[in-house]
Amino acid sequence: MTTITAPTKSVRITGKVISILVILFSLFDAIMKIIQNKYSMEGSVALGWPASQVQFIGFVLLIATILYAIPRTAVLGAILITAYLGGAVAIMIRAGQPFWFAVVFGILTWAGLYLQDNSIRNLIPLRKD
Repeated sequence: MTTITAPTKSVRITGKVISILVILFSLFDAIMKIIQNKYSMEGSVALGWPASQVQFIGFVLLIATILYAIPRTAVLGAILITAYLGGAVAIMIRAGQPFWFAVVFGILTWAGLYLQDNSIRNLIPLRKD
């Protein structure tokens, strides 16, 4: 059995920076939906969402992001953000739009935690053999 060593300080800082970027982008997206920003509404409606549902979607993302930002609930937040992004990928594919941003964003969501948290590194070990 391979023992996972704790991340170095520079690795933890890199993970923290990635997580902060994920949080900032998610907060921006959520708040634009909650305040029903013109561009956010137009983009969401163009993807097939009813205008009456966009604000609710923003609240769902806001809750997931807050949970991700709190260290004790970060894993739950990451799971919820991943679920949110899975829906985004499905909608983008259905609409014939590029979906890679949502996929990469999901990877970054977990990479931020992976680089900071030894328990995540033990859960998802990357092995050389």
